[in-house]
Amino acid sequence: MKIKFMLNDRSQTWHTEPGESLLDLLRRHHVVSVKKGCDGSTCGVCTVLMNQKPVLACTVLAVRCAGEHIHTVEGLADEVEKISEAFGIEGADQCGFCNPGIALALYALKAEHPEADAAEIKQYLEGHLCRCSGYQSQVKAALRYLGEAS
Repeated sequence: MKIKFMLNDRSQTWHTEPGESLLDLLRRHHVVSVKKGCDGSTCGVCTVLMNQKPVLACTVLAVRCAGEHIHTVEGLADEVEKISEAFGIEGADQCGFCNPGIALALYALKAEHPEADAAEIKQYLEGHLCRCSGYQSQVKAALRYLGEAS
């Protein structure tokens, strides 16, 4: 089945298989920032924005994206650069595997609640697993990003 949707503000028409996840569709089309971690909605590394809201691409059927707007970090380069800079300053970018998903979540948080405090940031990032840190550096980076972005 063919679906037409917007990916990073560019119209796409892609073939999808029945039951194929958005994650698998994106990976098949070489969108490499969307990582495959748990495949069961527990790690957050496959986060993308669907109509500006974070969703786990491993749990969204590709056919549901017809007519929708999907963003990955490739489509938000300027904002992701700001988030990456905050991560670097705060030492939150150790292996980097979780960073694209967290970056998209922080971008969405900024749009929803730009004055978020540390407790709200922790709650917002609750589904994102990072095996390299204790999350303190990510929270500090998020506070830095939100403070500079507002």
